Amino acid sequence: MNEEQILKARLKDLAQKAYQQNIYTYSQFLSVAELTTLDSMREELSFIDYSLNGGHELCERQMVSFGSERMFGYEGTWPICILEIAPLLDKFSDTLTHRDFLGAIMNLGIERSILGDILVKEHKRAYVFCQDGIANYIIENLTKIKHTNVRCRVLSEDADLAELAPVLEDMRVIVAAPRFDAIVAAVTKCSRSESLQLFRAGKVTRNGRLCENNSCMLKEGDGFSVRGYGKFRFVGCQNETRKGRIYIQLQRYV
Repeated sequence: MNEEQILKARLKDLAQKAYQQNIYTYSQFLSVAELTTLDSMREELSFIDYSLNGGHELCERQMVSFGSERMFGYEGTWPICILEIAPLLDKFSDTLTHRDFLGAIMNLGIERSILGDILVKEHKRAYVFCQDGIANYIIENLTKIKHTNVRCRVLSEDADLAELAPVLEDMRVIVAAPRFDAIVAAVTKCSRSESLQLFRAGKVTRNGRLCENNSCMLKEGDGFSVRGYGKFRFVGCQNETRKGRIYIQLQRYV
């Protein structure tokens, strides 16, 4: 079987176990592509309720939980925790990227599917969503990233998560038509044909799912990302230029 078939079989097994045993079952963290596969299984999984959670509303990588309070009579508990990774001394910290944090954690022998999103703040700190069973192992073994000594701690359930809120930067681009591929071309500063290749390569998402429809029109509030270029929010179309081109208002996650 190919990877997609293996994923479908695994999800069906989890769904059937939840249905037959009246217990909640949870997947590992699913990538955007895997969540798109899950969406294609709606009919096959229609016999059971399921929901998604990544630990925060911003998270793209999410777990699926099979079961519901309606079916079982009680609420399930998501096996997700949030780790804060921060330098011991800010002034001696390297500039750290998402790749630095992810690489350091995976060098501990941890599979990517055990980890959810990693939100990097100020190029020094990161909040890592992970399966709760692996948290203590990371805390005990992750002591350095690049040349920076770090400390890790689990955020308590009542912690103020305001720090996780995104910082949005207003931006405006000009396009010939308000199609998705034209907007992608504008934010990546590439040609329309090059933006089409990004769609075909599975590098463009819309509202947390892979998007292959390059000609679609975005709706106000839609979020989209282009791998390697960042994450954006569509605000809306504005006035036209004298040459009939259109101003597009966006917000960029920084």
